Amino acid sequence: MLALALAAGCGSDNGDGDGGDAATSPAPGAEAEFNEADVAFAQGMLMHHEQALEMAELAGTAADPELADLASQMSATLEPQITTMTDLLTAWGEPTEMDMDMPGMDMSVPGMASEDEMAALSEASGAEFDRMFAQMMVSHHGGALQMCQEVETGGVNPDVQGSAATIQEEQSAELDTLETVLDRL
Repeated sequence: MLALALAAGCGSDNGDGDGGDAATSPAPGAEAEFNEADVAFAQGMLMHHEQALEMAELAGTAADPELADLASQMSATLEPQITTMTDLLTAWGEPTEMDMDMPGMDMSVPGMASEDEMAALSEASGAEFDRMFAQMMVSHHGGALQMCQEVETGGVNPDVQGSAATIQEEQSAELDTLETVLDRL
């Protein structure tokens, strides 16, 4: 229930208790109902995907060609998903960033790498980089899958549900590849 915990205090409520009506903007999801779990998922996944994109860009020069190809594939799938999450939040009139300093918001987004881990990754090279990237991305994708499972039960927006299903499918396949690469490294 992390998505619900992260949503505490960061969703819009129009007074009817359902977390708010969608804005009138024609963006995807604007006409559909949404709740705090949907908002928390979109905000958290936006942050999550932005870090994954940063990691994938670093891996463009991975020593392992399969890992470099996977990183390129990740970038291609992450960018449109980032746009989707941004568009949904904008259409709903919600901020694109979570306020992690709010009382009760002491949990982090699952699977996110720390600043120290990101710094170490950016300084690594060769086989060391490849192992570190693959291990970090396995954890990162595991966090994304957890978030998707949580919004499936707590969210109500059909666009969020569709995005979560797509993310689960894509990242599960990527996890299989990452584990194969790790076995080889």
